Amino acid sequence: MINIVLHEPEIPQNTGNIGRTCVITGSRLHLIRPLGFRINEKTVKRAGLDYWHKLDVTEHDNYESFLSYVNHGGEKIDKLVMSREDRQVYSNPDIPDDDAEGKKGYEPRIFYATTKGKHRYTDVEFHDGDYIMFGRESAGIPEEILAVHPEDCIRIPMLPEERSLNLANSVAIVLYEALRQLDFPGLESEGELHRLKYI
Repeated sequence: MINIVLHEPEIPQNTGNIGRTCVITGSRLHLIRPLGFRINEKTVKRAGLDYWHKLDVTEHDNYESFLSYVNHGGEKIDKLVMSREDRQVYSNPDIPDDDAEGKKGYEPRIFYATTKGKHRYTDVEFHDGDYIMFGRESAGIPEEILAVHPEDCIRIPMLPEERSLNLANSVAIVLYEALRQLDFPGLESEGELHRLKYI
């Protein structure tokens, strides 16, 4: 499962559309507060249509509580702000871990989707359980977060004079690349006509 993370989203229609995309793809949605709307607003549910009640969604009080969630219940050691080398040492399979069998030696990564990223979203390797974070519509992910994770920042190529894509569109583009790399697990890959048959 891929985890989509919205850092302080502001526009309910975007979040509703992203929620629908998550339901359709079997992805989990994470919302980091503060939100620019109430989660039960009609506009969110309208954008998500009848899919909203099926959505696997988790809200987090702030970025720090989200990191604690990722790190299995708020461990004091924050693996996600370590260097890549330190992370490899910390996730050494010789170190006891209550959930070692489930992890199979892989620690989920957080990718930060940003116009300031160094890598294209097609240049990284996504794995089951990874997180892809997107920032709020007006400002993106805070640079204080991005500066700590330069190698995990990814971007969608676009013309240099343009500011950014719509948030819901950006999520769909990157999410489907991650799912493509995983061979679209559990997703229906073949359709059929309703009234006619293919010749």
